Amino acid sequence: MAEPRKRARPGRAPGPSGRTSRPRQAEVARLAGVSQATVSLVLGGKKQGAAISAETRQKVLDAALSLGYVPDPAARRLAAARNDLLGVFSFTATFPTDVQHSYYPFLVGVEQEAAARGYDLVLFTGSSSGGAGAAGPDALSRVRLADGCLFLGRHAPTKELRRLVEDGFPAVHVGRRDEPEGLAWVGADYVSASHEVVTRLAALGHRRIVLVREDDDAPASTDRERGFLEGLEEAGLPAGPDSVFRTADPAGTLSPERLRAWLDAGVTALVAEETDTGCPWRALRSAVVEAGLDCPGELSLALLGSPPADLAAEPVPTGFDIPRPQLGAAAVRLLAALVAGEEADEPLVACPFRAGATAGPAPHRA
Repeated sequence: MAEPRKRARPGRAPGPSGRTSRPRQAEVARLAGVSQATVSLVLGGKKQGAAISAETRQKVLDAALSLGYVPDPAARRLAAARNDLLGVFSFTATFPTDVQHSYYPFLVGVEQEAAARGYDLVLFTGSSSGGAGAAGPDALSRVRLADGCLFLGRHAPTKELRRLVEDGFPAVHVGRRDEPEGLAWVGADYVSASHEVVTRLAALGHRRIVLVREDDDAPASTDRERGFLEGLEEAGLPAGPDSVFRTADPAGTLSPERLRAWLDAGVTALVAEETDTGCPWRALRSAVVEAGLDCPGELSLALLGSPPADLAAEPVPTGFDIPRPQLGAAAVRLLAALVAGEEADEPLVACPFRAGATAGPAPHRA
């Protein structure tokens, strides 16, 4: 039997480009060169829109007209039915509840800022089964129960997040995100902080410095590497491929033999990135102990972030601190603005330098 033909929906004639799918606010924002929050203000008739210039308003209207944008009445009804709930979704294997977990300070800042603004929090724990991606293509659909949602974690499912953004659902990622386009985010200034660590090591006389990082493209890792390389270049130090050591298995590749080879090549300082697992720093410290090296007498170490909880009793590493409570609070402020349809932006949060005890003057070698 022939398959019945699908009936066209009323009022959904092909747009200017021949498309039949409904244009999204994210597309209007991209074409107009403005934020999605600005598009929401202009097209939603919000009172706050009076602060937007006539030129910007016209750009949005022209972009919407050229794309054939028509507001989704169902989405408008959902937006109007707010219940003062903000969601929090973590992409780690288990939602962190231990006060020693690196995400706990984020949650403290989130809770305090949400309470101050009259919001309750909903914790979505689907990631406990192995990450959001393991739960299927609609793993994030539950977050729509809240007015908006904060997302935590290095590796987020881009496809599912893109669907939320394109639907105009208020979402904020805690940490710099390049994908999907249009996703609001707050982040720490890892570039400047990593740059400063290198500057401090150079001032101690170190001329060969190597960064140890995991072999992935997480934005936080990319930012740290960028700041590290910029610091080397500004100090006039070697900044070629040999200055960055990427590894998918820090525990298996950071051996005493590897450290000895670096020392023989003139390396006097190693810098590790902080990750969710803490593997680079943990593997580096283990290799130093196994090799019987004096730190910082023979080899200086620095950490771009905070050490894992199980190494907290060791000497405090030289590096910088991540202001996690401030980042959590900034994420709530940005999310609350998106929920209210207001135009807002949060600057990068500075990471203060930590002197620590693992870096000292470069040793003089023959």
